[in-house]
Amino acid sequence: MAVKVIIGAQWGDEGKAKYIDILAAKADMVVRYQGGNNAGHTVVVNNKVYKFHLVPSGILYPNTLCVIGNGVVIDPKGLLDEMAGLAEQGLSFENLRISLRAHLVMPYHKVLDKLQEEYLGEASIGTTGKGIGPCYTDKAARDGIRVCDLLEPENFAARVRQNVELKNKIIEKVYLSKETLDADTIIKEYMDYARQLKQYFTDTTVLVSEAVESGKEVLFEGAQGTLLDIDLGTYPFVTSSHPTTGGIAIGSGVGPSKLTQSIGIMKGYVTRVGEGPFPTELNDEIGEQIRQVGHEFGTTTGRSRRTGWFDAVIGRFAVRTNGLTDIALNKIDVLSGLPTVKVCVAYEKDGQIVKDFPASLTELAKCKPVYEELKGWGDISHIRSYEELPVEVKDYIAFIEAKCGAKISYVGVGPDRDQNIEIK
Repeated sequence: MAVKVIIGAQWGDEGKAKYIDILAAKADMVVRYQGGNNAGHTVVVNNKVYKFHLVPSGILYPNTLCVIGNGVVIDPKGLLDEMAGLAEQGLSFENLRISLRAHLVMPYHKVLDKLQEEYLGEASIGTTGKGIGPCYTDKAARDGIRVCDLLEPENFAARVRQNVELKNKIIEKVYLSKETLDADTIIKEYMDYARQLKQYFTDTTVLVSEAVESGKEVLFEGAQGTLLDIDLGTYPFVTSSHPTTGGIAIGSGVGPSKLTQSIGIMKGYVTRVGEGPFPTELNDEIGEQIRQVGHEFGTTTGRSRRTGWFDAVIGRFAVRTNGLTDIALNKIDVLSGLPTVKVCVAYEKDGQIVKDFPASLTELAKCKPVYEELKGWGDISHIRSYEELPVEVKDYIAFIEAKCGAKISYVGVGPDRDQNIEIK
């Protein structure tokens, strides 16, 4: 039995989908366990680009069962649109399964997401506007509507009417907006979604548990990244779920003792989207070069990502909080051509050396990176074995491995699925 998880070990956008795609080739099942269509995964196969938001990227393999778990929040319209686009690229959804316990993103969630961001102005979180946060809010407040409710039309209609009445009051009285919603329109719309999707609905907790217990190869797919975890991330500039390994048990219904390998994806540099402190951020020509060469623009929003040098303080934090057994160091080819590369090994704050990632954003904002500098390297995108890598790249890998405290088992030298080197 091999039960593995791939998680983002930075602020997301580390290239998780590429490694999910590689490992899914050997997996019997791929499970998405948190987040919504605010996340985006891009997979390149034979120069053909596939973009995923809710559908597990294991769907590229016809023999792999793909599960959207109970910890995911699902926008049915977004899911159907995504499926339609992928179907045009020749993909089948015969092996897709959707948890009956997953919560639904409703139209009022999207409206409230937008209005809250507008209300906060410069203090906004920088959400994708997909309604994910308000959906998780309703889930915690026990006002949420789940997939299983779609199979009980009368109950569904009653819950929608109750929620719309409350949400319209908030929209009108708190945000002074006229963007109110009509309950009957929503009910009709979502009943149509249910008609199109109900063939995929099932109790995924049973499905996943049976696969694990029978010794199948199961791969859990995380969205976003460790520093966006609602408990462990750079709060409040975080997502509303648990992208860390701790989220697997809650988001899939499988106990944590079943996990055998935890792989954290890190880029050879760091990026983040939205607001918040970023100690190694590069607001210069190198930062812009990394952005352009690395195509650092969001899959979901198209927003440009902020870029910076690799941060081993973040790396150590991710290894510790996720219990990482392995690191996949991705996109180091993006740094090719730079005469030197820097790695942040600690922070300096108020004259003191800080080696652990702070909880307080006020403290983090005061932190200045302490760098060590290594020699750069030339083009490596054509290389397919560790032995062929330049000594400078091997030194970079060894340095990061030592500073983060986990084995680097994979190195990414380009976007294609074959541009990956496994280090035995």
